[in-house]
Amino acid sequence: MEVTKRACDKFQYFPVSIMNFLEGTRFTTEKHDQQSSQYKHLLMPKAGGLSFALNAMDGKLHQLIDVTIVYPNGIPSFFDYLCGKVSLIRVHVRVMPIESALLGDYQNDGAYRTYFQRWVNDLWQQKDQQFEYLLQAEAEHLDQ
Repeated sequence: MEVTKRACDKFQYFPVSIMNFLEGTRFTTEKHDQQSSQYKHLLMPKAGGLSFALNAMDGKLHQLIDVTIVYPNGIPSFFDYLCGKVSLIRVHVRVMPIESALLGDYQNDGAYRTYFQRWVNDLWQQKDQQFEYLLQAEAEHLDQ
């Protein structure tokens, strides 16, 4: 966390984008089953890292870009990309403001931590629904 804080301190003076992967790892059916994830298409999110990055930037980040990537033909390997075997990807991008309620002390403020975790879980529920929509839209497109 200290390395992240130092990096964010430097970022405050330059235009910057920070990528944060809330699932923490690549999706596999095995990981999904091990977590008993409540989401159909996603692993359980880890909210603490995002909260830490938002707070380390001290209000200097104003928007969150939420990206959902769907591979309708199955999750490819990096080698599949290199070989040109990935023919179909669906991407949904949504830009959201970073409201002041999303900033707080995740480690020491239980009420804020609960609020932030609920916010992330709501976001994840929306992402899971968007994922399903993208899969269904692709299936309907193929049926035509």
